[in-house]
Amino acid sequence: MSETTSRLALPYIMAAQAQKHVTHNEALRLLDGLIQIRALNANLAAPPSVSSEGDAYIVSSPATDAWTGWEKDVALYADGSWFRLPAIDGMRVWDADAETLLVYTAGSWKALSDALNLLRSTPLVHVARGALGSTTGLGVLEETLSGLSGSIVETTITIPDRSICLGVSTRTVSAITGATSYDCGIDGELSKFGGSLGIAAGSINKGIIGPQGFYADTPIRLTAKGGDFTGGTVSVAIHYLSVGVLDAP
Repeated sequence: MSETTSRLALPYIMAAQAQKHVTHNEALRLLDGLIQIRALNANLAAPPSVSSEGDAYIVSSPATDAWTGWEKDVALYADGSWFRLPAIDGMRVWDADAETLLVYTAGSWKALSDALNLLRSTPLVHVARGALGSTTGLGVLEETLSGLSGSIVETTITIPDRSICLGVSTRTVSAITGATSYDCGIDGELSKFGGSLGIAAGSINKGIIGPQGFYADTPIRLTAKGGDFTGGTVSVAIHYLSVGVLDAP
């Protein structure tokens, strides 16, 4: 009979064993570390100089000192010593430093969204990835322009170079003054994403275009109509597809 359980390597109390409480307490200690694991980070390859009871880390490579040989496993500090919690397929750990849930699968730790191929709420999401690292992404860039002034206002965000723009949306956050309406576009195509747009707070526009490739970083331009801008706030969002080249060999 094995001396430990097959999955979590918890020690069994053996027949006629003396001081059974020692084995029992060790199993409880390991369970306490394994259940709802919270690792401080996944960046250390050697134990920190100062540790507190219950601290845990996902050990990086190359592991040294007390963690030698523990690469990718979880190191748990308990009762003044480091204990090894072997990583097994499907193990989940909350990485407090990265603020993400990690899953151990196919020999490595992955963010839950990557392990399950989930879409994430981030400015750029890769919705497809080839075996050699090429990607197709969906992206959105946002900026709020406040205190509008003059005949034109441009964003600091840009339609990215070598991307495919799907459109630009706008929302008038606070009423625009001075102008009677405004156009949303780019240099040379002032109403590309919408013309004579509303100046009242709450006015919106979904400036969809036929997908178009851009070959330089291109800012969005708001152009006042009926007079110069003298105030107001507009939020602008660029909606685009990204093309990522394959990873270097």
